[in-house]
Amino acid sequence: MDILEEFDGTTLQNDAQFQGDFYKRFKLTPRQIQLTPELLKEYQFPTFYGDVTCAQAIFLCSYDAALELMPHDKIKPVRARSDKAVLALSCYEYKHVMGIPPYNEIAFTIAVEVDKPKSRVLLPLMFDSYSGYFVFSMPVTSRENCLRGNEIWGLPKVTQRIDIENNAAEIITTAFEDGEEYFRLRLPKSGRPTPMDQTSYLYSKLNGRILKSQTCFQADFRITKNMAVLARPSRPPAAPFITLGQTPGAELLKKLRIIPNPLQLRWAEHMSACFDYYDQSYELR
Repeated sequence: MDILEEFDGTTLQNDAQFQGDFYKRFKLTPRQIQLTPELLKEYQFPTFYGDVTCAQAIFLCSYDAALELMPHDKIKPVRARSDKAVLALSCYEYKHVMGIPPYNEIAFTIAVEVDKPKSRVLLPLMFDSYSGYFVFSMPVTSRENCLRGNEIWGLPKVTQRIDIENNAAEIITTAFEDGEEYFRLRLPKSGRPTPMDQTSYLYSKLNGRILKSQTCFQADFRITKNMAVLARPSRPPAAPFITLGQTPGAELLKKLRIIPNPLQLRWAEHMSACFDYYDQSYELR
């Protein structure tokens, strides 16, 4: 999907796409957002997403390199091994978004623990007891959504072309930086059927303050687990799952020294999701 640069003060009237039971859990609150010096626009929060295709790959990467990305000394990467952190690459095709046109997105995130005493290796990962995810890069195909992410949450969003090929065998996500391919994720459409209905949190930094924002989703996922990579992280896959180019965005990912065999693969179609305004009462000192 190419970058959608143009937008104005009008709001897409697509409330009919969000009538399911999932969306009825949430109370919508209007907020005015200053997108540009000339444009103040009102949106409803949380933002609803409908009929989402999600392809997510979870890899091990260098703990020390992940630690260098952290925005606060009380935010630490989850340890999957003594020297390995958890990198989650999540690719989304948002076919319906409340109030704005569809777009594609990639969330490059590190699983983190926030303001907690030192935990034993593996336990947060095995029991899903970690705090959430820190977003260190987030390309999107929508200029409007990019500005929303920058201005509201301090998310490191940039506008890039992101193509998502969804065929019978696999989902392939490709991202381009200044016209050059720099990231490709290949995710086979296999895995064990697993209903998921989860709430998690994203951490970001805006004007020196750490923000915590709730994200929720519901879908029937297909999940492939490969816990053996914890014991044998150097074993290469038969075919690459992730391919990186030579651009600055690719070099950022290369610094993480990603183990090429994923720990887990997940994919879902027709996912329902929402992302809320940040928790205004949250404060990390």
